[in-house]
Amino acid sequence: MRNVFIFNPGPAVLPEPVLESTSKAALNFANTGMSIMEVSHRSKEFDALANETISLLRDIMGIPENYKVLFLQGGASLQFAMVPMNLLGPDEVADYIDTGSWSSNAIKEAKKIGKVNIAASSKDDSYTRIPTPEEITFTPGAAYCHITSNNTIYGSQWQTFPDTKDVPLVADMSSDILSRKIDVSKFGIIYAGAQKNMGPAGVTAVIIRDDLADKAPENTPTMLKYSTHVSKNSMHNTCPVTAIFVVHEVLKWIIDQGGVSEIEKINVKKAALIYDILDASKFYRGTVEKASRSKMNIPFRLPSEDLEKEFLAEAGSKGLVGLKGHRSVGGIRASMYNALPMEGAQRLADFMVEFEKSKS
Repeated sequence: MRNVFIFNPGPAVLPEPVLESTSKAALNFANTGMSIMEVSHRSKEFDALANETISLLRDIMGIPENYKVLFLQGGASLQFAMVPMNLLGPDEVADYIDTGSWSSNAIKEAKKIGKVNIAASSKDDSYTRIPTPEEITFTPGAAYCHITSNNTIYGSQWQTFPDTKDVPLVADMSSDILSRKIDVSKFGIIYAGAQKNMGPAGVTAVIIRDDLADKAPENTPTMLKYSTHVSKNSMHNTCPVTAIFVVHEVLKWIIDQGGVSEIEKINVKKAALIYDILDASKFYRGTVEKASRSKMNIPFRLPSEDLEKEFLAEAGSKGLVGLKGHRSVGGIRASMYNALPMEGAQRLADFMVEFEKSKS
C-alpha cells in the first residue's frame, strides 16, 4: 500500500488492483511471455482484450447498439479538431457552450474549420458557473452542439445536460466520464481522455452514433476520419496497446465496485466532505456557485497566497499530494476522481479542519 493520497488533476490516481495487474502484465501479458509493452496489437491475445474492453465499456455505460466505441490517440485536444472536421459542413453552424479553458480551446479549433455560434458562456462570471437553460441560444438546424461536461480547472459541472432536440449533442467528458450514470442516447458523440477516470494518458475513448461516423468530407486526412477507425475497430495503425490494457483493468475494477451507480454514490459522499467544510468556514472560500459545483474537481482559496503555500507544504508532508490549483487560477484544487478512496477524502477534510484551527 502506498503512503500518499493523490489529488492530481491528471494524469490521476489509479486503483491499487489496476497497478498490480498492470505490473504483472508489464512482465508477462496473457501468458505470452511478452510484456504488454511488447505484444503486437495484431495478436489474438490483444485482439481479444481490445474487444472485451469495448464490451465492458458498453455494459458499464449502457451504450446502445447504434453507437461505436473507439480508442484513439491525440487526447481530447485532437477531438477539438476531429469533431468539426467530421461533422461541420461548409454551410453549417456549430453551437458551442463556453464554460472554461477546455471548452474555449475547443471553440478555437472549431473556428479554424467552420462557422461557430457561442450559444452561451460563463466567461464574464470567471467561469464560476454553468449557464442556465434560459441563457442558451441554440442555432436552428445546427450541425451539433458541443459542451464540456466537467471543467477541471474551474471546478464546475453540468448537473443536467442541455436539451438540444434533434441537434447532436457532443460532449467532452474527459474529467467525469464513469463518475455518474448518464443516458448515452442523449448524445451524438462522447469523447474522453482516459487519464482522469479511465486509465493513463495516451488513449482517448470516443463513443459515436453510427449516423455521425461517416460524415467527413472526402478530402479529410485518413487518420482524422472517424470512419477510418470505425472500419478497422481502432486498429488502422498501431494503437496505444498498454494504455488500452489499463483501461480494461479499470473497467473491471469499476464492475467490482458495483458499477457506475455505486461509484457515483461514493463520489457524492467524498465531495460532500469537502464542500461541507467550505460552506461552514470563514477561512476557506469555494470559487464555484453551489448549483454548478463539480464532484470531481473542487477548487478553493485561503485568505492569502502565503497561507495557500503553507497549506500545500503541510498537506504534502502528510501525504496529501497534487493539491495545487491550476497555474491560470491559483489557489487549491482537490481532484477526487473515482480511484481516490473515501479515506483520502476524509484525510483531506480532517487536515483542512486542523489547518484552519492552527491559523485561527
